[in-house]
Amino acid sequence: MTRFTRAELEAARDRLVPDVVADGLRVLFCGINPGLMTAATGHHFARPGNRFWPVLHLSGFTPRLLKPSEQGELPSYGLGITNVVARASARADELTAEEYREGGRLLARKVARLRPGWLAVVGVTAYRAFAVRAAVDYAPDRAKGLDDTLRSFADTSLGPLLLACVAAGLVLFGVFSFALARWRRV
Repeated sequence: MTRFTRAELEAARDRLVPDVVADGLRVLFCGINPGLMTAATGHHFARPGNRFWPVLHLSGFTPRLLKPSEQGELPSYGLGITNVVARASARADELTAEEYREGGRLLARKVARLRPGWLAVVGVTAYRAFAVRAAVDYAPDRAKGLDDTLRSFADTSLGPLLLACVAAGLVLFGVFSFALARWRRV
């Protein structure tokens, strides 16, 4: 893998990274936004040490471990990658509230158009962004626990989709944890 200087990575800030999508995907994986390494290479989850590609393979989604540069093969396995916000940054907290809102609207339209079987929210940061942000922005005095949050999601127009995202994320994390424990022989 090419090693980038700090200046090269910084030059990738604010680049837009295209989705890897097709109609009728089994699973559309969704992150918050691309990191600088992804923007510099043009390949999703390209940072060395990123667990996405090994977990994808170890959980049985792909027949072999793909490299980020092979992301174009994902649709042939019924898989795709998108982000809530297309603009690259070093950290998700660099995004504005308006970018999140607009990204959410665009994501809902994208999911309606592509009709994947599942939308899987990728990463703990993404999960926190959805769950915590909802509690903070929408009546924090009424915020309860995860159970009440999931029940309130179920009552929305995108409820089943949101619950599927949470379920898929939890399953993927469980599979990853199992694979990591087995790999490390814990």
